[in-house]
Amino acid sequence: MRTIDLNADMGELTGAAGRASDRNLLRYVTSANIACGYHAGDATVMKMTVEGCLELGVAIGAHPGLPDREGFGRRRHAVGADEAADMVLYQIGALQALIKAAGGTLAHVKLHGALYHMASDDEAMAMAVANAIYRLDDRLMLFGLPDTAWSQAVEACGLTFVAEGFADRAYLPDGRLMPRDREGAVHLSQDAVAMQAIDLAASGRFGTICLHGDGPGAVEHAMMVAEALQGAGIAIRSTK
Repeated sequence: MRTIDLNADMGELTGAAGRASDRNLLRYVTSANIACGYHAGDATVMKMTVEGCLELGVAIGAHPGLPDREGFGRRRHAVGADEAADMVLYQIGALQALIKAAGGTLAHVKLHGALYHMASDDEAMAMAVANAIYRLDDRLMLFGLPDTAWSQAVEACGLTFVAEGFADRAYLPDGRLMPRDREGAVHLSQDAVAMQAIDLAASGRFGTICLHGDGPGAVEHAMMVAEALQGAGIAIRSTK
């Protein structure tokens, strides 16, 4: 039977409603990418999300981004390769401390927003960040777009690369994600999200599929995607 991991970016919402949404989302995903305080989140939210993951058996991942809360980490900044690596290690370390204190283990790293795309395009940055993570813990899995500078750097370092697809994002002909400022870049229809998830999982090119936790209807999308995948005979399991 074909299997797929479902991951969600989490710990990015504020207030009681945000915490409730994340809590419900954890019931449908198998991996969580937890914001580490730069683009979103804080120590309390990180700790609560870690505890929810451990309670429900969801694999825990770090989701480091650029220090840009106003732009939610989605705006590119002039950041050097070594500086990017330092920022990533700083954020992973903060999350690792909370995970260890709770009795858990960090399973993977997924870069966030602009940093995700910068590392996909910039060979020097990709190698610096991947090498830094390797030196920290060579057992960590790294999520990202396939056939990019990031995937090549991760594999060159000897780390495990997990190709990621996006159920709720439109793709360009070259396999990159359509920029968010273009019309139709984000799928809002639950049916469209579910069908794309099935297509991605069935292609055999991806080990994990992302569902964004900060968008409207995130929990409903996740529930429908999980049901659609299982209905198509695709089992949902974490990559850890």
